[in-house]
Amino acid sequence: MKVALVGATGLVGRVMNEVLEEYDFPITEYIPVASSRSIGKSVTYKGKAYPIVSMEDAIIMKPQIAIFSAGGSTSLEWAPQFAEVGTVVIDNSSAWRMDPTKKLVVPEINAHELTLNDKIIANPNCSTIQMVVALAPLHQKYGIKRLVISTYQSFTGTGAKAVAQYETEKAGQACSKDEMAYHYQIFENAIPQCDVFLDNLYTKEEMKLVHETKKILGDDTLRITATAVRIPVNGGHSESVNVEFHKPFELSDIQETLNSAPGIILQDDPETFKYPMPLYSKNKNEVFVGRVRRDESVENGINMWIVADNLRKGAATNAVQIAQYLIEHRLV
Repeated sequence: MKVALVGATGLVGRVMNEVLEEYDFPITEYIPVASSRSIGKSVTYKGKAYPIVSMEDAIIMKPQIAIFSAGGSTSLEWAPQFAEVGTVVIDNSSAWRMDPTKKLVVPEINAHELTLNDKIIANPNCSTIQMVVALAPLHQKYGIKRLVISTYQSFTGTGAKAVAQYETEKAGQACSKDEMAYHYQIFENAIPQCDVFLDNLYTKEEMKLVHETKKILGDDTLRITATAVRIPVNGGHSESVNVEFHKPFELSDIQETLNSAPGIILQDDPETFKYPMPLYSKNKNEVFVGRVRRDESVENGINMWIVADNLRKGAATNAVQIAQYLIEHRLV
């Protein structure tokens, strides 16, 4: 089993490397791939150093799986070339997510849709993944009518430049304009902008939550609105999600459904102050759900709080779980 990790030196790529190790992924040949400036360097996997290779060399090696975390333009250029030699590409960028010919996969929900013909598989956006893991079992049971989403997203979701900006500001130093990942200071701040603004005045991140959720749940009738906020947290994304269902429910049934669903840990006991927080989701692979309560302003509504490590389940872990599914079901 040859596995290429494209973008192996990046923030998410390094976490993917860790997750592959932790899952004891059945790799017989590990192929780290990065940009030309990283050629000659190495990546350590399971205690052994592997030289970084170029895209061209990796394609010649014909890996069975290539996990991409190298940006949309890179994926658009290179993923089809890997696919042409028979490699299954699992891509973490936004390049293929809304392509109608590509599957957008969260293993707990729709991995069963994958076939031998799927050579490029899209990994959803981090904020979408954790939310749909919690929503899918409820949608199946009660039918979601409308979602109102507010996200509180870690600066780590922006990448290494944002991490460097935060650390510099935390140390009490000023960043130059070129060093800033954001238009404003992120330390001790909350920035109501994730990604760029679109013509409808929503940000790209907010519209990803709309479009990707509909695609993954397979329901274009869902009514969804979102506000995405960047906060100075190193550990994970948090989401306040208001859900309106078509069908009535008992709150205890909602909690039982969440508690028994794969990939979810229910932390919901107000009496003991038990609820999810990003501090405790860091380096975890599960989605944590709590503060589940009836929305008393609508007939069939609830509020819930969803937290996950955006670099883990929101990116690396989900990609590795897709790869695991492919191997277990002999799709590579």
